[in-house]
Amino acid sequence: MIDVLIAGGGYVGLSLAVAVKTAAPHLDVTLIDSAPEAAWKKDERASAIIAAASQMLGSLGVWERIEPQAEPIRRMVVTDSKVADPVRPVFLTFEDDAVEGRPFAHMVPNVALVGALRQAAETLGIPVRQAVSAAGFETGDHAVSLTLSDGVVLETRLLVACDGVRSKLRQAAGIKTVEFDYGQSGIVTTVEHERPHNGTAEEHFLPAGPFATLPLKNNRSSLVWTERTRDAAQLVAGDDMVFEAELERRFGHKLGTLKVVGGRRAFPLGLTLAREFVKPRFALAGDAAHGIHPISGQGLNLGFKDVAALAETIVDADRLGLDIGSLAILERYQNWRRFDTFRMGVTTDVLNRLFSNDITPVRALRDVGLGIVDRLSSVKSFFIHQASGLGGQAEPKLLSGQPI
Repeated sequence: MIDVLIAGGGYVGLSLAVAVKTAAPHLDVTLIDSAPEAAWKKDERASAIIAAASQMLGSLGVWERIEPQAEPIRRMVVTDSKVADPVRPVFLTFEDDAVEGRPFAHMVPNVALVGALRQAAETLGIPVRQAVSAAGFETGDHAVSLTLSDGVVLETRLLVACDGVRSKLRQAAGIKTVEFDYGQSGIVTTVEHERPHNGTAEEHFLPAGPFATLPLKNNRSSLVWTERTRDAAQLVAGDDMVFEAELERRFGHKLGTLKVVGGRRAFPLGLTLAREFVKPRFALAGDAAHGIHPISGQGLNLGFKDVAALAETIVDADRLGLDIGSLAILERYQNWRRFDTFRMGVTTDVLNRLFSNDITPVRALRDVGLGIVDRLSSVKSFFIHQASGLGGQAEPKLLSGQPI
């Protein structure tokens, strides 16, 4: 019988498998992934990894493989304007010395992240079954029977769903969600520019939604460009010249000539929060438990926090000789993560509603607020510590770089 069966071969599923197997090598950890074998190698996106998450990856022996391809975010600039405004006044800046001289986050290509985690899983002997998905499961007193799309039935003491925001396993478990569609899509692409970005990330609040430029290696930047869903679909499917012209209007000329060097895709944006994170012998993690707006860049890092909490819950229970799949054990994980997830979901929802509009009184009020925060170093320090993930009082050990 499998001890921990993880459904989902992305960064959450892989890092959970590596974390559990590293701390408890005797546990049988298996991972299934519905994607084809090499699908992850085609992902051109990049993600912001906060300081706490990089510490976790460091404690798992993975960060040293990722760091050569990671670009530190040393400065964050926030502006608020219209697309046609000739000047974009800077209302708020964060410097890296707010986190004791270290970068509060790094930008990492998804290929580098997933590739390093896959290599670690292989080294630990964690089997990964590719191109199979969960067709359904039944929960018994002592095990879960999971039927795969190829007809194979696997038995496990604990089933963890890391199968994305539209999780089929969450639905099969009968876990309800709170959902809201923002009517926005996030356009993701990569650009190359003439001049260096010097590790600066920028978030331009525009009426249709935030336009974020995030630094990558070799004079490149990753873009997360929020537009109304219909406009985003037209931009992605439309003429290259039109796309580049609209991009340049938002990006500006401060870094010289721009060139789109990655594919462009649009992803629908919404809020999805699971009402429960656990059932007997079943747990949700990552986007299966929560999907939030990318306005704060915290979606991926919420998943890493889930991993740290769930791995510690599983390993601690196993060391005490307790049943790792019992509801009483899994509720520790739920209590650890549910409030933080709800708080972040509400925060991103409020920020998106506050900044994704062009109502003059609201715009004036938010700009005054940003300006006040920019002048209060103690408040800025608090915000940056929260954003880096280093401000918690009872965080899981992995997030502070400690082994479980």
